Amino acid sequence: MSRWLAVWGAIWLAGSVGAFLVLDPILASFIAIFGLCLWGVAVLASNWDQHSSFEQRERDRARRRAERRERTKDARARDRARWEAHQQRKADRSAGR
Repeated sequence: MSRWLAVWGAIWLAGSVGAFLVLDPILASFIAIFGLCLWGVAVLASNWDQHSSFEQRERDRARRRAERRERTKDARARDRARWEAHQQRKADRSAGR
């Protein structure tokens, strides 16, 4: 959390306490809740631009897919051979009729 958010949080807290001392409790509650919501949104949005870009995430996903494809290439080759043998047997049966 940045220093400015901490300062604004302290200002919100002081303003809320002052509102409860001066105003009606219902109105002071509204001011305190509204201020807390605004401060919470500011805290959540403070690191909005620090996340990875779409392109970076896609490069990472492509790298992970390539690693997984490399790890499973033997199993895929066995499956392909079995599939081709099955297709050959099926073609032989239909040609024999």
